[in-house]
Amino acid sequence: MGDSRWGFPYRVPSFMSATEQYLEAQAASSEEVDVPKMVNYIIQDSIERGASDIHIEPWEDMTGVRVRVNGVLSWLVGIPKELHDNICGRIKVMANLASHVKDLPQDGKAAPPEFKGVQLRVSIFPTVYGEKIVCRIFNPSAKMFDISMLGFDDETLVKFKELVDKPTGLILLTGPTGSGKTTAIYAAIGFILDKQGNAIAVSSVEDPVEQNLDWVNQSNLNPVQGYTYPAALRSLMRQDPEVIMVGEIRDEETAEIAINAAMTGHMVISTLHSGTTSGTFARLINMNIEPFLLASTIIGVLGVRLLRQNCIHCSAPYTPEPYALEQLRQHEGDEYVQEFQNIGFYRGHGCSACGNTGFGGRSSINELLVCNEDIRQAVMLKKPTREIQDIAVTNGMSVLWDSGLQMVVDRRTTLEEILKQVAADQV
Repeated sequence: MGDSRWGFPYRVPSFMSATEQYLEAQAASSEEVDVPKMVNYIIQDSIERGASDIHIEPWEDMTGVRVRVNGVLSWLVGIPKELHDNICGRIKVMANLASHVKDLPQDGKAAPPEFKGVQLRVSIFPTVYGEKIVCRIFNPSAKMFDISMLGFDDETLVKFKELVDKPTGLILLTGPTGSGKTTAIYAAIGFILDKQGNAIAVSSVEDPVEQNLDWVNQSNLNPVQGYTYPAALRSLMRQDPEVIMVGEIRDEETAEIAINAAMTGHMVISTLHSGTTSGTFARLINMNIEPFLLASTIIGVLGVRLLRQNCIHCSAPYTPEPYALEQLRQHEGDEYVQEFQNIGFYRGHGCSACGNTGFGGRSSINELLVCNEDIRQAVMLKKPTREIQDIAVTNGMSVLWDSGLQMVVDRRTTLEEILKQVAADQV
């Protein structure tokens, strides 16, 4: 049930946050709220819940705080509106931002000493009711950059290691925001460094650098000053790198430089926005990149998604929504659905261990397209995306949909969760 004070369903009583406890204690004692202490409670609550982002949002009569956990926003606490400006001021001080600027966006970083090692990427955006703050949380203790922890099956793990172990070529990762692309790249870089240590020169260009890596020369873009991906890469090529990580290929110029780097003896790893792994080639061709360049440089494309996992403490049988069963039936057939129903569908029903969400953490699903001669020929001939995918599947690629279904079979997630991330008609 919601709290009528704010008009939002802001908590389940049995899961009262430390921030709520502090605010209620101050209200009961009639003492003024210590804003720095309250901000620390917000950060503490967010870290304990495993949140990736904190949203501090000004509304007409209140300030709402939501946190993104396992890719989904959930309510944390409602705060009296009169405290909003002080909250903004406190976070600006932490992030070394201009406190007097209230009508322009600002970006900064904070490393609260109370939370050892935790860094915050702070974004402030002016709205009609005041400044909205979003803090991206980077918690080193929660990060896993081990390539074996990315959710690959044994066969895919071997193939991906083989790609990363090559001396030259271009490896691309695709997926929506927050799908685990950066984690996968960092893990790939970690694998390279584990094998070669300080005997290899690794550099990155990122926007922004999300995690500091040992033995990697990392550079933050600054587009306002003209320090863009193309400018950074042109300069980086004179730095004698062997492995280059490019945060994202966004335009034709960046794509051209990355491809030229791969052609001239470098290993290049980057990300690209594309709906599917096989659609990567069409996306780059639309950027006016010649097909023969793609065929000769791209050695593999990894598609990644993150699915919420069922809470191990409250997972129990359930009946999927009719639309989900229909999607499964259309793609796999009636017999498969019947067989699945005999096995049983499972989901978490909510408990104290999972904060009443039914989910506990996320796991990666993936598809790895390895470029062989068949794929290269198809790219050269500008074959349709669907045909390229069919060739990849024939050559042993397991698609995202199949990877997700395996999680359902293993009772680790729900059918609805797959359909949120992967449309059955795309595979």
